[in-house]
Amino acid sequence: MHDQLSDQRKFRLFNVIDDFKREGLAIEAGFSLPTARVTRVLDQLLEWRSQPIAIRCDNGPEFISHEFTDWAKKRGIRIDYIQSGNPQQNAYIERANRTIRYN
Repeated sequence: MHDQLSDQRKFRLFNVIDDFKREGLAIEAGFSLPTARVTRVLDQLLEWRSQPIAIRCDNGPEFISHEFTDWAKKRGIRIDYIQSGNPQQNAYIERANRTIRYN
C-alpha cells in the first residue's frame, strides 16, 4: 500500500494478513520497502507463527525479484500472484488497506 504525507513525501506500508483467520499479522512502514526488508518481516512472522502453504501478493518489484522467489522456494512456500490490474483477486487485503488508510 502507498500513500502520501501532507508534505508530499510518499510512503509505503507492507501489510500482512492471514486470509484464513482474517487476522492482521504485520504492518511495516517506510519510505522504501526493498525485498530484503519484506523478507525480514516475513522471517520474523515465521518465528512466531506456523509456515503458510502460500503467499498471495501483487506483482510489485519486491515480490517478483529473484531474492523474494528464492526466499520462498528455500522455505517451500508457494507464491500466488494476482493478475495485474485485478486487485479484487486479493479483496481482503484491499479492504484492510482501505481501513488502515481512512482510520
